[in-house]
Amino acid sequence: QVLSDVFNAPVFTIDTANSACLGSAYRAIHGLVAERNVSLADVVKLAPEPRLAVTPTPGAEEVYRPLLKRYAELEQKVIYNPASSC
Repeated sequence: QVLSDVFNAPVFTIDTANSACLGSAYRAIHGLVAERNVSLADVVKLAPEPRLAVTPTPGAEEVYRPLLKRYAELEQKVIYNPASSC
């Protein structure tokens, strides 16, 4: 629910163990077939059907939007001037 609220987006899951590893495997397959102009979308058509797990809580975006903006600003400071203190 937290990811859905923070990013104001629905979260989908698939019924498989180690889904992060599965995503990496699909990216690897895409890398192998990319020279044949196969898109990542075509590769992941092989994936199990996702199911909606949660949707954003109404009003959560109002809380998280300013925080995400601040986080992005701090991240840029660290990336472009790692010696500075935040």
